[in-house]
Amino acid sequence: MNESDARTLFAASAVARLATGDAGGRPHIIPITFALLDPDRIVTAVDHKPKRTTALRRLANIDHNPRVAVLVDHYEDDWRALWWARADGRARVLRSHLDEPDLRAAGVASLQRRYPQYAARPPAGPIVVIEVERWSSWRSS
Repeated sequence: MNESDARTLFAASAVARLATGDAGGRPHIIPITFALLDPDRIVTAVDHKPKRTTALRRLANIDHNPRVAVLVDHYEDDWRALWWARADGRARVLRSHLDEPDLRAAGVASLQRRYPQYAARPPAGPIVVIEVERWSSWRSS
């Protein structure tokens, strides 16, 4: 499959997994909601869902190592229907409403359009912007 196919599969998914690595190279992976801002830029946010702490490992990891991977996949018992798509890139964290306010507003608006849960309660926490450097994908059939 080509990059366009990977983007199409990716954009159709409701949830992804964000993989980061800490300063020591230890991996960390979490499920995320996301939106594509444009063909090669992904945004995700720290939202109101309960968290154990506000000092999130994903944000600290990005500060130490901005290289990330984001994966979406589809599983069925019929393995001929399996597929995955991955975006590899560099992430940065917009922590404040003063950090790139236009980009932050565009990211929040994209997330609100994609997820009805954000319409009444938009994400107010940090925003992660991922500049995709490489798309890859695989499909069983």
